[in-house]
Amino acid sequence: MISQMMFPYLGSGHTLPWNTRLKIAVDAAKGLTFLHNAKIPVIYRDFKSSNILLDSEFNAKLSDFGLAKDGPTGDKTHVTTQVLGTYGYAAPEYVATGKLTPKSDVYGFGVVLLEILTGKRAVDKARNGGEINLVEWATPYLIDKRKWSRVLDQRLDGQYSFKGAHIAANVSLQCLCSDPKLRPTMQDVLESLQPLVDPKASASARSSSKSKGKSPYNTPNRDRKDINVSKQGHEVDADAKPTIAFKLPSPTHDASKLQKQDPSVCPSPTASPLRMK
Repeated sequence: MISQMMFPYLGSGHTLPWNTRLKIAVDAAKGLTFLHNAKIPVIYRDFKSSNILLDSEFNAKLSDFGLAKDGPTGDKTHVTTQVLGTYGYAAPEYVATGKLTPKSDVYGFGVVLLEILTGKRAVDKARNGGEINLVEWATPYLIDKRKWSRVLDQRLDGQYSFKGAHIAANVSLQCLCSDPKLRPTMQDVLESLQPLVDPKASASARSSSKSKGKSPYNTPNRDRKDINVSKQGHEVDADAKPTIAFKLPSPTHDASKLQKQDPSVCPSPTASPLRMK
């Protein structure tokens, strides 16, 4: 999952190249676009970096459909439901009212795109007070034409297209708009981000990793004391405090069927979604 590769203390200190980050964002956008454009729209409802899985060639797929819900149809503008999700990714209007729309997913995508651009977690209590919430910290920079680039991951060391980064940052800002009506659709997001990916760079990265006989994933530092390996084999932060979990309801969507229709969706492993604090 991208959360294990994006954040430095979960890896070896290396960082994902710019083009790889964009490719992941585009693949994730394809998955959400597919769900939203279905005959009966599907709202993912818990879109976050830990629900994006990667294969050996950095193809991203959405997983864990435990909270997915049918979206509004006909003249309906929203569906009303119990507020479930993950703090830091859930759209503010959904948290406040329980009204769910595809634009709720767009907000979550904006948060994940911001994580991809900054290399920072959506919520990190280890950061200084004003930086705990990534969106609150980054927004003042994103709206300033002279300061927006300050949010970019410094580990990229300037190895990115300035114009492309500006476009991606602006897409993230639009997705995070407090008024859901002003957020773009996922189709709009996809059309904005897809041209930024360099297919030659992606092919070169895959070829390089294969020729060296190494996985393109960052190799975890097993000596780190702040990292544990869960029973499922995933690395977890030993100091992280879990939010309140609830009993997983029976999924309302067959992810295996969705996957057959679109490769950006994959059957989800058993997982326990988190309830908002």
